[in-house]
Amino acid sequence: MFRFESPEYLYLLLLLPLFFVLFLYSNYRRNKKIRAFGDVELVRQLMPNYSSFRVNLKFTLLLTAFVLAVFLIARPQFGGKYETVKRRGVEVVIALDISNSMMAQDVAPNRLERSKLLVSRLIDKLNTDKVGLIVFAGDAFIQLPMTSDYVSAKMFLDNITPKLISRQGTNIGEAIRLAMRSFTASPNSAKTVVVITDGENHEPGAVEAVQETANNGIQVNVLGIGSLQGSPIQIEGTDDYMKDRSGNVVVTKLNESLCQQLAKAGGGIYAYISNNNAAQRAIDEQMDKLAKDDVESKVYTEYNEQFVPIAWVLLVFLVFEMLVMNKRNKRIGKIKLF
Repeated sequence: MFRFESPEYLYLLLLLPLFFVLFLYSNYRRNKKIRAFGDVELVRQLMPNYSSFRVNLKFTLLLTAFVLAVFLIARPQFGGKYETVKRRGVEVVIALDISNSMMAQDVAPNRLERSKLLVSRLIDKLNTDKVGLIVFAGDAFIQLPMTSDYVSAKMFLDNITPKLISRQGTNIGEAIRLAMRSFTASPNSAKTVVVITDGENHEPGAVEAVQETANNGIQVNVLGIGSLQGSPIQIEGTDDYMKDRSGNVVVTKLNESLCQQLAKAGGGIYAYISNNNAAQRAIDEQMDKLAKDDVESKVYTEYNEQFVPIAWVLLVFLVFEMLVMNKRNKRIGKIKLF
């Protein structure tokens, strides 16, 4: 398989017609001046070493060198080889709660940032698996479709804040249903949803959505975050805390019983996210258990750079151009000028 790593440089080839026109115009101007100087035959005798053939040859060599140089910087490559690789065949959709309650600081630095750190480490553990990312509060939407591009996954993760969703609340059921629709149709991949939330569900139907997902062969794991004692929610950029309509400070608590109920209904595990790595180890072990038999697939493992052979050809053309212009060829010199 042939390709260019940087094909945008091929647009430089559009300069070729311009170079050709300039060359013809230069020849025209030179010939016009010679005719204006005197008799053409006499001028030719006064310039015995001049050869129009060598001038044309020089231009052809330089033009070819330019084309080769463009190819060189565009980095032509050939597919190295097909190689059979093995995938664990696991697809994981992470549903991350980004409601305002996730800004509580009972887990350092706050619930959301601690959850994002865990997700980042989870992505680092992936190898040939696929990951998707859903964020939810009062609504849910796909932040990142299913992908094996872990760099992009972490970039999208960095940009997550509660401001992404204007409608506040916690609609776990909607997030689960959206996650179920986010998987690929591959029958060889184990599929799992990892829900990260404080469990303060404000919409009905969460358990039913998890049961439906489990009935479709998709496991649901739940990671709970927050304290059972509860914590106020600091308003970003201030020292004040969120209050309800009565003016009382809102205290958000981890609803651990709901998280456990969801995990049980989904055939997965429940783990508590704290400042240690217990939840990380628990979900990593669960992912390892989920992996089915390795799925074999053939992919291009590398592309062979063609820089060296083109560079050598380019060098040969340039050296040849120098020899043609600096060393008189008696046979070529006998060719008439006009």
